[in-house]
This record gives sequence, C-alpha cells and structure tokens, in this order.
Amino acid sequence: MSVSSSVRRLTATAAVAAAVVGAVAPSAVAAGRGPVRPHAVVYISSVQHNRQGRDDRANSSLNKQWVGITNSSRRAMNLDNWKLSDRDGHTYTFHHVRLAGRATVRVHTGVGRNTATDLYQDLRTRVWDVNADSATLRDAHGRIIDAVSWGRRSAQTGRQHGSVSHRAGVRHRDAAPHSHDVRGHGH
Repeated sequence: MSVSSSVRRLTATAAVAAAVVGAVAPSAVAAGRGPVRPHAVVYISSVQHNRQGRDDRANSSLNKQWVGITNSSRRAMNLDNWKLSDRDGHTYTFHHVRLAGRATVRVHTGVGRNTATDLYQDLRTRVWDVNADSATLRDAHGRIIDAVSWGRRSAQTGRQHGSVSHRAGVRHRDAAPHSHDVRGHGH
C-alpha cells in the first residue's frame, strides 16, 4: 500500500468518525447528559485573596480583596440574582448588573460605590481566606457556572489537600482552563 493511499484511508476514517460523533452529540445534549461546554461565557477570571499591606480590617484593606468575573462573549449578560460565594457560605447576590461583552467586573469585599467595573459587597470583615478557600459563581437558577479554589485544606476535614492543578494553584470546576490570574502571597 502506498503512502498516499494510507493517508487517504486515514482521512476517510477520521471523516466518518467525526460524522458519527456529530450525529450522536446533539441527541446526548437533548437528553441532558451532553458534553460540558468547553469554555463558559461568564467565568471567574481572577481572585485577589491575600493581604495587601496591613490587614487592619479597614475598608481600603477589604477592598483590596476581590474576585473578577469576566464575560467572554460579545453581547452583554444579565447577572441579576447570580451569586458568588466562598466555601464557608458567605454569599454576594448580584442585583441589577449587566456585564458588557468582553468585560470584567471586580467584586470587592468592602464598602464602595458600584460602577460598571467594580461592585462592592459592603462588608466590614474579610470573606476570602488567604490560606485556602474557593469561589463559586452560580446563575439565577442556582446552577454552578464556575468555581476556583486555592491553597491547602486539612485532610482531617475530608477536603482537598495540597495545591490544586491550574496556574497559581487554582482549580476551575468546569472542564476547560480559563486564562485567569489568582493572586496570593507574594504577588
């Protein structure tokens, strides 16, 4: 068999396989057990969880702690009633927020005035644990859209132990890695 006929045979086999997968995938999606979307449209793109300067619980210190939420699509997304929470159950609910296409908003811990690029939880105490925590983003229906975690957790509590895979020790819950920045100690 010549090289060119082998290449043609492999190409034909690949084309048939692609057609079969394409025919099966829509029915799997319709049944509710389809493949995970490779990249969420709205996702947690960055986390600033460490102490920046003095940790005096002053509002300026609290506002240096934030989570970035990014919309990677071209169209604006309505985040009304979406929730951002940590592993201890502290929850921030988005009210009347439209995230522009290809934009990022930072959700700060402290008190401030909301803008298109910065939202404030209006809290007077830290939310994000420095050594180990997770940030979970849920839509208005309570579905997990994205989640990241960082740090070490005690094996005695049954939680994750050691740093998790992803850049800067952050793990995303969904299938595909995102381009993101997590800032911890020394950044």
